[in-house]
Amino acid sequence: MPQFTLYNKHNAPPNNDILTRVDCDCEHVPLCSVNDVQLRFLVPDDLTEVRTLCQEWFPIDYPLSWYEDITSSTRFFALAAVYNLAIIGLIVAEIKPYRNVNKEVIANFSDSDDFYNRLSGFPMQDKGILPDSMGRTADVGYILSLGVHRAHRRNGIGSLLLDALMNHLTTVERHAVKAIFLHTLTTNQPAIFFYEKRRFTLHSFLPYYYNIRGKGKDGFTYVTYINGGHPPWTLLDHFKHYASKLRHTGSLCVWMVSRVQQVVRWCYHKLLTRFNVIE
Repeated sequence: MPQFTLYNKHNAPPNNDILTRVDCDCEHVPLCSVNDVQLRFLVPDDLTEVRTLCQEWFPIDYPLSWYEDITSSTRFFALAAVYNLAIIGLIVAEIKPYRNVNKEVIANFSDSDDFYNRLSGFPMQDKGILPDSMGRTADVGYILSLGVHRAHRRNGIGSLLLDALMNHLTTVERHAVKAIFLHTLTTNQPAIFFYEKRRFTLHSFLPYYYNIRGKGKDGFTYVTYINGGHPPWTLLDHFKHYASKLRHTGSLCVWMVSRVQQVVRWCYHKLLTRFNVIE
């Protein structure tokens, strides 16, 4: 995995010490190295820049309150990728108890006041991400947003941000987090390709999940499992499990029979020796 530096915006080292400027007249600006990218958490001063970027990247009109939350609230894992002191990518995620993933909502992204209330729930289809027995005490990570500036795509920035989140959620302190999931438009093929390449799997189809500019848009739920998490077992999974148990039990029975035979032979030999049958 590429190495990166995590720093605070207000205590960043001088520009010529951390970054190398690449001058290029072409539309796509390649980085000298992904190591030139700095990662830091969002701060309130980033609000205007982040809002401008999101309006360029996404078809969703997030309200001002959402930007205020992700740039100031510690409840979010809101990480920026910085290059030449400019934000070129960001990831926003939140950790929630799995038991809260049970509210049927429609992601009607508009400027209404209850926007964030809708974000706090998930479709009923997401209820089946974890087995019920595991879900009682488990947490899940939910990726609200992941984007990279158009000029810097295909340079590994998205993977760098996602790796940072994965590393954060696979620590001992976050062992209760058993899955990471997200929603995306069914028409967003680049995002689908990216997540499938990163071992996210399609979990469910969400008809008319998005309401973008008054039009219903279908969505997908993608999920990956961490820290020993796994999806609910199907009938085939149960069959494989019990078949494995039977194989293990069969091997154990063979071992026990072998041991019993050895004990019987030993006792028989001792008995014969005691009565001088064997000289």
